[in-house]
Amino acid sequence: MIDIAKTRIGVVGAGSWGTALAKLLADKGFALDLWVFEQEVKGQIENERENKIFLPGFILPKNLVPSNDLGKVVKNKDLVLVVVPSHCMRKVSLEMKAFINPDTIVVTASKGIENTTYQIMTDILSENIDFIPKENFAVLSGPSFAKEVAAKVPTVVAAASKSRRVGEYVQEVFSCPTFRVYVNDDPVGTQIGGAMKNVLAIAAGICDGMNMGLNSRAALITRGLTEMNRLGTRMGGDPLTLSGLAGVGDLLLTCTGALSRNYTVGKQIGEGKKLDAITSEMRMVAEGVKTTHSVYNLSKKLGVDLPICNEVYAVLFENRPVAETVARLMNRSLKHELDGLL
Repeated sequence: MIDIAKTRIGVVGAGSWGTALAKLLADKGFALDLWVFEQEVKGQIENERENKIFLPGFILPKNLVPSNDLGKVVKNKDLVLVVVPSHCMRKVSLEMKAFINPDTIVVTASKGIENTTYQIMTDILSENIDFIPKENFAVLSGPSFAKEVAAKVPTVVAAASKSRRVGEYVQEVFSCPTFRVYVNDDPVGTQIGGAMKNVLAIAAGICDGMNMGLNSRAALITRGLTEMNRLGTRMGGDPLTLSGLAGVGDLLLTCTGALSRNYTVGKQIGEGKKLDAITSEMRMVAEGVKTTHSVYNLSKKLGVDLPICNEVYAVLFENRPVAETVARLMNRSLKHELDGLL
């Protein structure tokens, strides 16, 4: 049993998801430090107990202490939760290295694949903080919108670690009556699911923005899961993981929920808006945009066929007309449904 009074927790990243998870832990009774990049956000939390920029409308407990000092937040902690945008993971983890203790459990709830190295988040963390045992790194992922977690809507996610001890520790830290955590031993599959669902959510948004109908969206989600399985298993993930919370569960949520930033980006593209115009108006990151670039190049490197993801790349980065990409998908050579999975 976790001793809430004695467990020391640091949360790195005060975007909507980081703030929601910090609130969940603070509501459980943990005293925790939250690393905030923006001085403005730190001031809001200190003075008004609210993150008005990234998670407006929720009062944050006083045992959640914001700080712009990364060293203070991660030093002498039993568990550090890292929830920064995936493209910031390398820089932030290198800065953490000078302060973090070697026996700390490090959990990432960031979803993405690095553009240059094609590494998942636990690989970046374990490479940069190399004195922490690899089994001390874990992943938290699954179908979970930040606003609903903060509002205490019943939510179910997965904690993945190669160590059952670490996975069950993370499970116990985060579980509460409105947030149920399952354990699995597949951090690779869990992270590939969490990253790829954002790319596919953009595709689903495009589909809805073009008013293509429910048949099209159902087909896209199903075939998107096939692509998720192809890349996930090629990288060493378990197909059963991708059929679970971190795979199909998160995929269904982000492809059908208007709270998804990635779905919203896709929907606006389907309605005719340009990517640069969309992203210039966004304060929060739509991880799927950068992850599309990573997934596209990684699939070419590994020789994995990902037609839907490839067409999302063509729309986002090659300015290909959406109608043209739909026609290409529908007119591909006919195949067995399980091609690439058998």
